[in-house]
Amino acid sequence: MKHYLWILALPLLVGCTQETINKIGRAVQNWTGTDGVLEVYAGEKLVKRFIKIDKLTTAMGTQDDLPRAYRFGYGVLDANLNGMKDPGEKKVYFEFSDYFTPYIFYENPV
Repeated sequence: MKHYLWILALPLLVGCTQETINKIGRAVQNWTGTDGVLEVYAGEKLVKRFIKIDKLTTAMGTQDDLPRAYRFGYGVLDANLNGMKDPGEKKVYFEFSDYFTPYIFYENPV
C-alpha cells in the first residue's frame, strides 16, 4: 500500500525542492509511524533503552527559531533492557544531547 502512495505522489514531487521533498517524507513517516529504538551507552555498556519511538525531533529555540543541541521524543522506557514492552513499562518523554550522549537510533526490525 505504501508503494502505491509514492507512485501516486511522484508527479507532484517532480517540481519540488529537496527540502520540500524531505518535509513531505517526514510528514508521511509521521503519519504512517515507525517503530524506532533508542539505545544510550556509557562506554560500551548499554544503560538505557527506549522502544516504540515514532520519531526524534530536534529542539528549536522559542525566540530565535534556531536548532538546539539536543533531541527529544516519546517512547516506552525498556527498564529491564529486554527489547519488549513489559507490564509496568510506560511511554515517557526523553531528551538527549547531540554532543555528549553516545547513542544509536534505529528502526525496530520486528
